[in-house]
Amino acid sequence: MSEKKNNRTPFHPLNWLKRAFFGGSKEFADQMENRKKDDVNDVEEIVTPAKQAFRNFMEHKLAVAAMCVVIAMFLFVFIAPLFMTNYKDAYTEVTQKNVRPGLDMMSVPAELKNNVRMIDSYGSFSVGVNNDGKVFVWGDSVIGTTKIDVADIPEEVLNDKIAMVAAGIDHVVAISEAGKVYCWGNYKLGQYIKDPDAPRDNPNIAYMPDELLNGTIDVSQIKKLACGYQCSAILMQDGTLYLWGNKNTYANFNNFLSVSGLTDIGFTINYIVGLQEDAKSVYTGTRGLFGEARANLDQKAEKLSSFLGKRTIESFTVAGVNLCLQLSDGSICFVGDFRSNLVPAPVLPEDEYFVSIAAGTYHYTGLTNKGNVYSFGENTFNQSTAPKKANGASQVYSGAFQNYAVDDSGKLIAKWGLKGYLFGTDSYGADIFQRIANGGRMTMTIGAVAVIISSIIGIIIGCISGYFGGKVDMFLMRVTEIFAAIPFLPFALILSSLMSQMTLSENMRIFIIMVILGVLSWTGLARLVRGQVLVARENEYVLSAKAMGVSAARIAFKHILPNVISVILVTLTLDFATCMLTESSLSYLGFGVNYPRPTWGNMLEGANNSTVIKNYWWQWVFTSGFLAVTTICINIVGDTLRDVLDPKSNIDK
Repeated sequence: MSEKKNNRTPFHPLNWLKRAFFGGSKEFADQMENRKKDDVNDVEEIVTPAKQAFRNFMEHKLAVAAMCVVIAMFLFVFIAPLFMTNYKDAYTEVTQKNVRPGLDMMSVPAELKNNVRMIDSYGSFSVGVNNDGKVFVWGDSVIGTTKIDVADIPEEVLNDKIAMVAAGIDHVVAISEAGKVYCWGNYKLGQYIKDPDAPRDNPNIAYMPDELLNGTIDVSQIKKLACGYQCSAILMQDGTLYLWGNKNTYANFNNFLSVSGLTDIGFTINYIVGLQEDAKSVYTGTRGLFGEARANLDQKAEKLSSFLGKRTIESFTVAGVNLCLQLSDGSICFVGDFRSNLVPAPVLPEDEYFVSIAAGTYHYTGLTNKGNVYSFGENTFNQSTAPKKANGASQVYSGAFQNYAVDDSGKLIAKWGLKGYLFGTDSYGADIFQRIANGGRMTMTIGAVAVIISSIIGIIIGCISGYFGGKVDMFLMRVTEIFAAIPFLPFALILSSLMSQMTLSENMRIFIIMVILGVLSWTGLARLVRGQVLVARENEYVLSAKAMGVSAARIAFKHILPNVISVILVTLTLDFATCMLTESSLSYLGFGVNYPRPTWGNMLEGANNSTVIKNYWWQWVFTSGFLAVTTICINIVGDTLRDVLDPKSNIDK
């Protein structure tokens, strides 16, 4: 039979993608009509079964769309993590817990951008005040399960002129030009007193002093206003310290209720720190803390007293777990705990020195006497990569992971650092988007390896059983029935529970999970292959091969198996989705891959409580959406393959 003249339009991927999602154009419809006329008048085109199956598959728009989604998911989970150079499975950040989805953490309001007086931040939101005394809040300002929105600034604050502000983890303190102290945000742990008539009998709370609550203070005598984790402090020029908030937040809180003569105050994540008049050490009220100093972040620490020599500490800037000390000779040094992979502070020329330093959670941004801006410390979100346009600033401010550079006129000339989280953060403060990408890679890898294992076992047993028949078939099918009779999920749970009692590495545990999934899920494929081989072994080409003396193994695996490959492909596709769901189910139930190694299953397990489901919807919606869309699309592709590869099916149904 000869092949007819081919007047078809050349295949182009963009064309079939367009037709798959938007349908054919009038020109395409005319081409199809002409093709039908040609098919009537000409001899039918000879095509291979694979090409015909491909054409039939492309006629199913839903299947094509599903295939595109599956490919996109594979590319996302295997390529995106390669660009997440700062990702860590066990990443935890207390100031970024349960942050809502959004990229607005550096979205400074327009009224503040060109008229900045000051900016402050401790957690997921920032607060600023312009030169006109107006206050602004931006970022994720809704406080946890309380649903209190810090961006709802009290009317009395909006109607007053504010001189300075400070942001804590869940509240804001502002002081007006007349000396009135305002507070708003969460108040349930003593952050401030909302009801002056309420009893003040909680021994775990240091209540806001009455002179601040009912009176005013001299703004010109305020040396520092600082907020921390559910605590606040105002330090006066004469050393008077006003300190209030949750005593349980800081172990050394009570030490500061009676201390006097401080010249500086600040809050790390775990401690309150102060500077006394002798200026030779950092005061915490606890021995052994901050007793060693290093000249730079990447240098070896030595005893602070020896390092200082005759120098004294002029002031300090407090980050989350360490401090930057500004010394009497104009130099700086660092005390506290430090992570690895830090950007060190620059080595300045002899005629250049830092005039001001701002701190985030794990980084610092300094301004020199020559107007140069440098950021140093941890660089997880590029907060320690200061842009060149920041040079020339007259003041710098830092948020938890953000930085702002302002010129003489109060104009914001540069900002850099963390913009936000596309999918929000979980209860550990980890980026859900990054965990979905890395968790999807683990889930798909486990599913793929499990399918490969089950396919090898199922194909071998199915081919041998179907080809040889008789006692061999009887024995292998009874073995298959034994494995099929095992209750899959309970048995997998038991094995996983036993593994949890063993001293296994996480990688070995994951490997065993893949083997368990593969070994327990081959029975269905074995039966399908056996049935197809039983039919195929009666064909003439098998009899011819036997007559030629071809070995039984070669006939079964070289001649018969390729002719039943369509059934295997369909089953592999559907089993892949099933293995992904099974791994997710095991991890969801706590018997699969354990935290901190992410999978889509254990990410959902971490969101399996009423508080998260009700208040932090993003912790389960995005993960479950990725898992559901991926498995549904794989099943759609598998069902369509079954239709197009089955010659007895009606592809036009």
